[in-house]
Amino acid sequence: MEITRRDAFKMASSAAILGASAAAAHDAAAKAVPQGVDLEFDLGIPTQDTVEKLYDTMDFQRAVQGYLWAVPIVGMEGARRMLVDNAEARSGDLVLVAGYRDVSAMLGSNVTTPYVFAWFDLTEGPIVIEYPEGATAGSLIDWWDRPLIDVGVSGPDGGKGAKFVVVGPAHEAPENSPAGAKLLRSRTNKVLLFCRGLDGDLKTVEAVFSNTQVYPLGATGSGVAAFLRFKTEGELTSMAHPKGLAYWQSLIQALDGEQIEDRDRFFAAMLKPLGVTYGGSFSPNDRQTGLLHNAAILGEAMAKASAFSKRIPGMRYRDDTHWEYLIPQDFVNEQDGPDGTLLDQRTAFFYEVTGTSAAVLTKTPGTGSAYLTAYSDPDGHAFDGAKSYRLRVPANVPAKTFWSITLYDTETRGLIQNKQQIVDRSSRQNLKVQNDGSIEIVMGPQTPDGLEQNWIPTTPGKAWFVYFRLFGPLEPYFDKSWRLPDIEKAI
Repeated sequence: MEITRRDAFKMASSAAILGASAAAAHDAAAKAVPQGVDLEFDLGIPTQDTVEKLYDTMDFQRAVQGYLWAVPIVGMEGARRMLVDNAEARSGDLVLVAGYRDVSAMLGSNVTTPYVFAWFDLTEGPIVIEYPEGATAGSLIDWWDRPLIDVGVSGPDGGKGAKFVVVGPAHEAPENSPAGAKLLRSRTNKVLLFCRGLDGDLKTVEAVFSNTQVYPLGATGSGVAAFLRFKTEGELTSMAHPKGLAYWQSLIQALDGEQIEDRDRFFAAMLKPLGVTYGGSFSPNDRQTGLLHNAAILGEAMAKASAFSKRIPGMRYRDDTHWEYLIPQDFVNEQDGPDGTLLDQRTAFFYEVTGTSAAVLTKTPGTGSAYLTAYSDPDGHAFDGAKSYRLRVPANVPAKTFWSITLYDTETRGLIQNKQQIVDRSSRQNLKVQNDGSIEIVMGPQTPDGLEQNWIPTTPGKAWFVYFRLFGPLEPYFDKSWRLPDIEKAI
């Protein structure tokens, strides 16, 4: 083929460009690595020192992303650890969590209603859960925080009770299910029951859940579940995500006995060189320990950014206030959307809370619950426990059942700690009402004159954020015609 002068000119120009590009690529590579890391090459081949630096950088970056990937399952393991450490709960035991001290061990929860938890191990085979009739609401959730089914008044049983056969990923659907039982197939071998008692009387709540039965499929005799409480002495174990190397130890426990799902195969491969596997053993060497510890620090910082300064579109409830939805509006409980896994959405959500259900995603007025949140004042500053703030809750809040406001510590994501043990105010309480029907909520370190019953005490030196809950949200909430004013600094 004849090469024209124009073709020769193009080829010469391309060669020059490629040569320049190669040099630029080396410069770009040197600039892209962390400060203090120098790259050296021997005729284009990384030197041994450079290889070690590159692998350290690669594994560190993978571990940081692995931290964010694991936030939901580490949160679930935190719930199990809380039940085991605080109540010595075994698989199938129910644990009542009620009152300021107990609920302080939870993430993003409130003291308005008591909680009941249980964890189940399906490794040995399917189990039967006979869920009781009564005023309860909650869900059964797999170990990646994906609901299997809602239970109680917000579930298909409508509060009338139900019987479930729960099957793990390695077992076949049974042919001998009890009459009337609904089959639930979990993609994980561990499952959590997470629910609330809706009756205002704690003894009634205890009586309802005491009727719960849990037993292996095919077993005979009574399967009434043990009903436990937290220990009354000593420090309680929090369900919050552990810090540093303990985060990865918790992840190892969470993954132990579980199968790798297709969506998680790349993360499993990336974490394997760091000693983080599904096998249950964890003995990192010094190099791995250092990388994992530092990755957990940076990973948690990124999780905080994801939760407290969300970059997810559509988070603002209304343009004229700073209240945001707690749950991203495109979130689905499967955690997957048409464009891929909802990684940022689930990181933000499950760094703050553990446990979800179909009811919290409802768009049906008068059912389930809705959550608005604020992490900073209208000027963008963190809420300071040393300063006083006010919120004017307007009359006629669109909540069929009741509304509440609860304050949380920014570090623990649990209830704020104060000597008064007061962390929330709600329409169920005897609050002072203004002439126009509005209610002034005061949050600060000093008791407000004339509004003592509307006061939530805060602690100097501690920052906080807030959830505003609507139980049974009504149409004005959904169509945004209802407006909740910003929390303002008290003058």
